[in-house]
Amino acid sequence: MPESSTANVGASVVLLEAGHRLVCGGDWSVHGIAGLRARLAKLSWGVSGELVIDFSQVTRLDTAGVWVLHHIEMDRVQHGQAVRVEGMHAQYATLRGLVESRAPQKIETLNAPAPGLLEALGRKAWHWFEQTRGMLHFMGENTVALLRALKSPRHLRFRHIFANIQQAGFDALPIVGLLSFLIGMVIAYQGAVQLARYGANIFIADLVGHATLRELAPMMVAIIVAGRSGSAYAAQIGTMKVTEEIDALRTMGVSPLELLVLPKLIALMITLPLLTVFADFTGVLGGMLVASTQLDVDIYTFLDRFDDAIKASTFLFGVGKAPVFALIIALVGCYSGFQARGSADSVGRQTTVSVVQSIFLIIIADAIFSIVASATNLGWK
Repeated sequence: MPESSTANVGASVVLLEAGHRLVCGGDWSVHGIAGLRARLAKLSWGVSGELVIDFSQVTRLDTAGVWVLHHIEMDRVQHGQAVRVEGMHAQYATLRGLVESRAPQKIETLNAPAPGLLEALGRKAWHWFEQTRGMLHFMGENTVALLRALKSPRHLRFRHIFANIQQAGFDALPIVGLLSFLIGMVIAYQGAVQLARYGANIFIADLVGHATLRELAPMMVAIIVAGRSGSAYAAQIGTMKVTEEIDALRTMGVSPLELLVLPKLIALMITLPLLTVFADFTGVLGGMLVASTQLDVDIYTFLDRFDDAIKASTFLFGVGKAPVFALIIALVGCYSGFQARGSADSVGRQTTVSVVQSIFLIIIADAIFSIVASATNLGWK
């Protein structure tokens, strides 16, 4: 039974006898060997002994096919197998002899020396510089495209914007609501233990309100959306880049930024503040539930203290972070998608990069917000 085979389209190969006999057939010319190298790489070759290459079923052979055959021979020789070709027509044998007389007899493997510490540091710094420059360039392009679209609304793809609002906003309500409710409960549980010791039960409203509205709700929503929607943006655009759909859009005169990036950016800047408000509500609801069951603070007392302790500036400070976080998630996700190159593996890698970078930049931005708020007493007045 064959160990591996390919369909008989163009050049075909079938490996028999535990990797010791390769039966070749079909068109081994430049027109028929597309993908042959990849199919050969999947075969289960023998590890020793003689490999017989049967060329009796090959219907056509040119220089390109001979080069592939030569590569197979040299590869198996370097792996310790002897190679014998049989069944080749006389005219093909002449061409093979002519090509192999000018071909290298060994496939050299280049072993680059490992870079030193200073060189590795320099490469990493240059990589970050290139990434930063590319991101700034991407932001500039999107700013120009957005201004042009606002000046001439016909450039806005409203159908795509509404579709992204549903995907990034409405569809995310269950997970955002559940997690924010549970986090509100956790905050209240942790605070209840300490507040009960000092008889300060009523201050659970202050704790839950400030922690949820200022920090946890906007941060949690941003991280959820980065993992859920930001990764989807990178995967979608990366797949289109690999399959050359983006090049096709440019050929047809369609701007990829207007079609793929701006609808996501606008939709996320609309939905993230709304999701943050929803997370504020469910988080406080979770804390209020714990306060009524663990600290004997009834709902009316909790809401009365909440109204006294939490100012409008606290709520607006938390919601005001959301557009900045939305900008980070959309730009990083889309930019990572455009960086995909060559294969599905690159798409997966860029998707991971988009999530990691988005969360990292969200935390940095939140830290900057906290520093500014502490210096100006913003959000506490």
